[in-house]
Amino acid sequence: MFDQDAVTGVILAGGLARRMNYQDKGLIEYNGQPMISYPIKALSKVVNNVIINANRNIEIYQQFNLPVITDHTNQFNGPLAGILAAMDYIDTDILLVIPCDSPFIKATHLKRLLLSLFENDADVAVAFDGNRLHPVFLALKTTLKSSLMNYLDNHCYKVDTWIKQHKMVVSDFSDVTDIFININCENDLVRHSL
Repeated sequence: MFDQDAVTGVILAGGLARRMNYQDKGLIEYNGQPMISYPIKALSKVVNNVIINANRNIEIYQQFNLPVITDHTNQFNGPLAGILAAMDYIDTDILLVIPCDSPFIKATHLKRLLLSLFENDADVAVAFDGNRLHPVFLALKTTLKSSLMNYLDNHCYKVDTWIKQHKMVVSDFSDVTDIFININCENDLVRHSL
């Protein structure tokens, strides 16, 4: 197993949510709870340190009693900007990354992702559903911070391109593909409600 104190979990809630009419997805109600409450619950069973990356509604996110960090710029440069901000904030060796809009992820799935990283001595473990990668479901070593800084400094923002530059392992979730359903638009809220 892994030491829960050696890993920090970050929930990415820093996007503009264009497809959700620019509403803050982490704060949208889903089955009676703010969407961010689902990844908080999953992460808190796996790691002792959880932070939120958000670029709007900071005071509301702070009400979840977790540290809230913002990107280094106000450009909304995507998930990697949130990951870099998290790496700058934490002092653990491993960062476990999940988005705020995937309410079906559970602690068991996050443990599987972390074990893939440790068992393969990889730099990055990324979730795979049997057909494609899900590059915002990651476990990665924080020693990659300088690489990520350089990548972003060159105005590159694609997560999958960056992670493939490192010793990457694919974590197979083809048996539970529904966990990657995310709530991107208002139709999704209705379609995937319980």
